[in-house]
Amino acid sequence: MSSRPDLRFAPPPFAGKFGRTGALRETVGEAGRVHIDRWLPFLILHRSDDPATSLARRIAVDSSSYLIWSSGDDHAALQALDMVAAALSAHSGKLLVIILEDLPHEPGAEGSAELPPFVARIGAGDKGHVGRAAKLLGCKLSDAAIDLRRCTVERVPFSPLLPQAFDQLMSKIDGIQRLSLQVPQIHRRQDGGVFPAIAHELSTLVGDAILAAACAFLDDGKTPVPIHYRALGRSAYLAAAHKADRKLDRIARSFDFLLSISPINTAKAFDRFVAGGEQAMPKFHYRPLTVDPDLAKRELYAIDLRALEDPLLETLLGEKRREIDAQLTMLATRNSPAFRAASMFLYGAVDAPLLADATAILASTSKDPPRGGTVRAPAIAKAAQALSARYQEGNADFAPDIQLRDDVAGLLVSGDRLMIGSDTVMPAHRVEALLAHEVGVHLLTYFNGSAQGLSIFRTGLAGYEGVQEGLGVFAEWTVGGLTRTRLRLLAGRVVAVDAMLHGADFVEVYRLLHKDHGFSRSGAFGIAARVFRSGGLAKDAIYLQGFRAVMTMVAEGASLQPFWLGKIAVAHAPLIEELLHRGLVQGPRSLPHFLQARGTDERITRLRASGDVTAAMTEG
Repeated sequence: MSSRPDLRFAPPPFAGKFGRTGALRETVGEAGRVHIDRWLPFLILHRSDDPATSLARRIAVDSSSYLIWSSGDDHAALQALDMVAAALSAHSGKLLVIILEDLPHEPGAEGSAELPPFVARIGAGDKGHVGRAAKLLGCKLSDAAIDLRRCTVERVPFSPLLPQAFDQLMSKIDGIQRLSLQVPQIHRRQDGGVFPAIAHELSTLVGDAILAAACAFLDDGKTPVPIHYRALGRSAYLAAAHKADRKLDRIARSFDFLLSISPINTAKAFDRFVAGGEQAMPKFHYRPLTVDPDLAKRELYAIDLRALEDPLLETLLGEKRREIDAQLTMLATRNSPAFRAASMFLYGAVDAPLLADATAILASTSKDPPRGGTVRAPAIAKAAQALSARYQEGNADFAPDIQLRDDVAGLLVSGDRLMIGSDTVMPAHRVEALLAHEVGVHLLTYFNGSAQGLSIFRTGLAGYEGVQEGLGVFAEWTVGGLTRTRLRLLAGRVVAVDAMLHGADFVEVYRLLHKDHGFSRSGAFGIAARVFRSGGLAKDAIYLQGFRAVMTMVAEGASLQPFWLGKIAVAHAPLIEELLHRGLVQGPRSLPHFLQARGTDERITRLRASGDVTAAMTEG
């Protein structure tokens, strides 16, 4: 430990000023920093001479309230601590100061099978506010497993871990209670390097446990306590988060993934396929790529996500980066054998239960008899504009670009655009259901996500497509528009994807659909064309898979509310709850109109009463 600073020769007072909400972010000395997200009842202190390798520093920096510095900045840190701790304590009535330090690490012999001890050391008394905090901190640390190991927590008497002048200063400020935490070093390799995945998991675990401890510190039966301890996390994005998000968004918008991998001549290819006796793989044409995948990947991995100072945002943006990477790989391998494997990485394969569902639907469900008239693309566009206008009444920003296009088949949403193939013809009774899907889910979550502060919520968190398409089919079901013909189409896509992934060629899949499962020539061709686009795309299995997942959630009484605020995956629902607690995202600006459609409540009530998801899916 360095020599103790002498308070008699302290520099001028710290010049930082708290904002109206208690926000403060200032440099301290040459390399230190204080960051206070808002008025909070805790403050993390960390002093390190080796910040590049310190996990304790990383944990501190990822928190919502910290002061970090090195030994050369002791005087400046004292002045900052004097002002900051006194202000926080005065505002909250009491303040928990958590002093973080890395436990000493002794590298083992090269090649040794011994793992570093997984030990955390907490220094604090057992009574009062700090006793509650220390107890819960220990429980949170010991309950979690990392790399199949659990942490051993040692309780020791409080030790300042800092030069005496800091201890003297804090003892003079009313309301301060202190505990120390020495952080495990299981992320350190024997050669002094680190295991990055373990370091990330460990820093997230400790940071989460600290928030829980701070909440327990507050919980004296008189002080208001947040609904969830994670509400004590950061409530504002740093500039670095906005910067990283903008860069990801720019790269994602440099190409339109679905348009890039979809044929532009499907109708003409069908005519030639039939004219040729349905014997040869059709020749599809594609749009030229608007992006160089290799150059885009360089930009993608030049984005510094560590600068976000928020493990949750780092996780979400990191997942999205890997998804964009996978899409760029698919573009780079378009119309080659490698495309199929790349699509499996992104969308997965067809599992046995899903294939069984699809096969059962095709075996037991017949097509709907013709009823009513048909509508063409201009009428569909007019209906879409009318529905969009209804949403715009409650959200002025709900302004999709509705286009009639010759180079798409059917309806397709990409970003804020609803593209309608100019040769589209559909039964009139299907229009409401299909627009509930495209406008009431895809466009609604785009515009709701646009209001969340980061573009990732409108472009979609990684893996969002499965539940997004499931919600779309659920929308069709709620309005009574999920016809038997439509359900057979979704099941046919699953069977086609499975056959394609098991080596069937285009003609074999076409015949499987047309001859074995009774699809019309044009219907079988349309499904096969979607499944074999660009070399073999596994995406189309997710519609039926996502629909079953959504119906299961609804049957179990789960809320769909998180899924309306942006484009998220099922795995992200608890993370969205945390972001809501922290105030980083807001509730959805618009809710789907189809939830208020006549008969919706009755359908959902019957589903929950019976619990029979399969029967409800096929009820029409």
